[in-house]
Amino acid sequence: MKFDVAIIGGGLAGLTCGIALQQQGKRCVIVNNGQAAIDFSSGSMDLLTQLPDGKKAESFEQAYEQLERQLPQHPYALIGKARVLEKARRFEQLAQQIKLGLAGDSEHNHLRVTPLGGLRGAWLSAASLPVLAETESAFPYQHIAVLGIEGYHDFQPQLLADNLVQNPQFAHCRVTTAYLHIPELDHLRTNAREFRSVNISQLLEHKLAFGDLVREIKQAAAGAQAVFLPACFGIDDAVFFNNLKQASGLNLYELPTLPPSLLGIRQHKTLRSHFEQAGGLMLNGDKAQSAEFDGNRVSRIFTRLHRKDAIFADHFVLASGSFFSNGLVSDFDRIYEPVFEADIIGAPQFKQDERLSWTAHRFAAPQPYQSAGVAINSACQVQKCGRFIENLYAIGNVIGGYNGLELGCSSGVSVITALVVAENIAAAQG
Repeated sequence: MKFDVAIIGGGLAGLTCGIALQQQGKRCVIVNNGQAAIDFSSGSMDLLTQLPDGKKAESFEQAYEQLERQLPQHPYALIGKARVLEKARRFEQLAQQIKLGLAGDSEHNHLRVTPLGGLRGAWLSAASLPVLAETESAFPYQHIAVLGIEGYHDFQPQLLADNLVQNPQFAHCRVTTAYLHIPELDHLRTNAREFRSVNISQLLEHKLAFGDLVREIKQAAAGAQAVFLPACFGIDDAVFFNNLKQASGLNLYELPTLPPSLLGIRQHKTLRSHFEQAGGLMLNGDKAQSAEFDGNRVSRIFTRLHRKDAIFADHFVLASGSFFSNGLVSDFDRIYEPVFEADIIGAPQFKQDERLSWTAHRFAAPQPYQSAGVAINSACQVQKCGRFIENLYAIGNVIGGYNGLELGCSSGVSVITALVVAENIAAAQG
């Protein structure tokens, strides 16, 4: 099998890169091993919310110089401020073009409400999420009803309500709680393992008395100006939720639940659909296992399902993610990237050959191993045995040198590096 570009990994980074390349006329294949981290995400994407020294970053442009000085190996520092901002705006345009349903911009972070009633910075958020444009702004409604679903334990209305009013932006609000019964869910309640957001959504879309649900929501809201619901209404897109909002006449908002997250699943399905509509090929349920090199270039890769029928390409993109998706693997004495055996780097406190440096003493502290990943240059080319491979690139969370969870930049790095690599490949083949 011969392609212009072979991408290993079908998550946010891989699909974004694939869509951009397909739009430029390249023939791409994505080797997709299974569920991606985006299926478990909050529905928000972050560009940069915190600096390595712990200071909050409310604006990427204003915080960039400090980030570059404190963590010069961060992918943003390698790529450069101007190009990062350019690609951030390009992704905003792409998200609008393919109707991802995101709100926000790279000029300034906004605050999103978390399922536990906290506030976190974000770059882009699903339009159905409750957000605040600025840290000082107050939520525009005084009475909020938080509605759970009877018997559903992955969303706790009272806990959310108690924590929400501790934030100054919600201190003026009266927050009440109630539960929806929704009789159609009765048989799910008999098995807690099946009572999850995905199962609820699938059942409601096919067996729901829609008018009854609208009436139940309006009754439980008890005149509230804003209503917070768990994200359990609409697995493929936001149409079902928007119909609820329109039919009820209420200011409905949805919040992510314990994984899997419908908000993330919707985004994943939209990205995958547009990649395939653009002519891209998905090899689902397959896994890249090894590669062959011709000098300083990758010549082909072998997968679990194509051990004898290799995949040839002009360029290869490693978008396999971190430990969660086995893009990185740890043994007792080493952390490694299993397909290409790329060089591994981490944050300054991480030393690959010293296992005791991989973890911090405090369990809740940022862990050094979370910064481990492959080494790249400014073009996102992968380093192996001290030299950069001409036609092998890395994008997303498989890249090392930073802790995306700590700094709030995981999804930003994913889409920025994806678009940088798509541009570099187009230029190399042009």
